[in-house]
Amino acid sequence: MAALSDLRLTRRGRVVLGIVAVGFGMAALSGARSLNAVVLPGVVALVAAAVQLSRLDAPSVRRRLPPDDFVGTTHEVVLRFGDGDALREALDAPFVATVRDDLGEGLAGPEAPTRATVGAEPVRYEVTYEARGDRTLGPVTLSATDVFGLLERDLLCRGTESVLVYPERHPVVGWFRRELYREDALGASRQRNEFDRLREYARGDALRDVNWAATAKRDDLIVNEFAAETDQRRVSIRGGARGDGADDLASAVASVALALLDDGVPVDVAVPNGRVSTDGGPDSRRRLLELLARTPRGAVPDADADVVIEADRTGTTVRIDGDEIPFETLRLSDGDAETGSTAAVRPPDDAARRATAGGDPR
Repeated sequence: MAALSDLRLTRRGRVVLGIVAVGFGMAALSGARSLNAVVLPGVVALVAAAVQLSRLDAPSVRRRLPPDDFVGTTHEVVLRFGDGDALREALDAPFVATVRDDLGEGLAGPEAPTRATVGAEPVRYEVTYEARGDRTLGPVTLSATDVFGLLERDLLCRGTESVLVYPERHPVVGWFRRELYREDALGASRQRNEFDRLREYARGDALRDVNWAATAKRDDLIVNEFAAETDQRRVSIRGGARGDGADDLASAVASVALALLDDGVPVDVAVPNGRVSTDGGPDSRRRLLELLARTPRGAVPDADADVVIEADRTGTTVRIDGDEIPFETLRLSDGDAETGSTAAVRPPDDAARRATAGGDPR
């Protein structure tokens, strides 16, 4: 049983205690009858509340974690309370409590704690990811109250869990992405010296592919099918940060790398804490994001790359073909990204890059 020092009076409890104190004073002046009529019910209620709360034990808690995701996203957390047995989902004697899940730095939850019947229903709240990295949820504190709402007692449900928050991602302008690869190298590139098979003519086929000898033997046009080979260029991205620029570095590298992967271009990324090569598959994308979520400050691993990104307290710069471009000028606005606007897309020529480096967004 809990010590009486663990119990606190609620506002209602303080009112009842005041009434009891006044009742004792009236009893001293008016006789024992006043004591029975006013004081005794209040005393009984306070004692019953103390007994109920002193018998409570901290329940076990199961937390349905939100997924790993990017900075700025919001997800639901679900808490379920049991009696300590891993096979039980509910308490034999549910109780009312205010539920507070302690959220570590970089996570934001509801402004006010949740009031719920613990052990009878799951507790749900929303958490917003505010900073990248490994972020902690827990332990859970329950401020339990008795059935009369006179006393309360804190119960600590020990145990913590974590989620991984990926760096903030920004959409990148189209001209910059196309600067890094040849558009005609994306997808399947037909190598005309490698014959594969014959097939029927389909609308859009070039007449030069028609096999006239085979066509003469049939009623339909027959064309030569050539083997498909992918001649994609892998773009190398290197990054480093000084001072407190690690977050900006991780965000810029993630933005550029994911934009290229969405275009179907494989990337090779190296930052101070490691390296990942990916062609856009879900597993390799996740490894890339896990790497960037934990990227610290440090020097650029290899400056000989297609894209070199550096960040410090003054900002983030992207270097390509000897030109340094502020990353801020390569970001599409949220409105352009949502509507698919091409207002920020420009041809990848030297004049355009020089204009961008000078800060002209047009």
